Amino acid sequence: MTPNEFRSLALNMPGAIEGAHMNHPDFRANGRVFATLYPDGERGMVQLKPEQQADFVGRDAAAFVPASGAWGRNGSTTVQLAVVNEDQLGEAMTLAWQNTIKAAAEKKAKPKLAKKAAKKPGKSGKR
Repeated sequence: MTPNEFRSLALNMPGAIEGAHMNHPDFRANGRVFATLYPDGERGMVQLKPEQQADFVGRDAAAFVPASGAWGRNGSTTVQLAVVNEDQLGEAMTLAWQNTIKAAAEKKAKPKLAKKAAKKPGKSGKR
């Protein structure tokens, strides 16, 4: 895979846009990052769930590596572009996009529920 092929896969996800994060391209859906390209042009990152990351690393540890530190423990997965094939990356990219869409939808839903719950018991007290 090349950086441009990685970019193309990311931008083919519905609603995906390219932005920039810490001086390198990132790919977002609903304002949340689901993938990035590293500045070295040799690696990318997909934001997986830890159990998804373990599956990809277990299947191909040469292509998928947990990112360092807490990011990696939380599912950020480095992709070695020279090693990964299109099908592998397409599957990982799709999961990363789906995870991001779901997380964004859950975040939007939570404040609405909290506001409704807060209003219910705290009636204005006026009679």
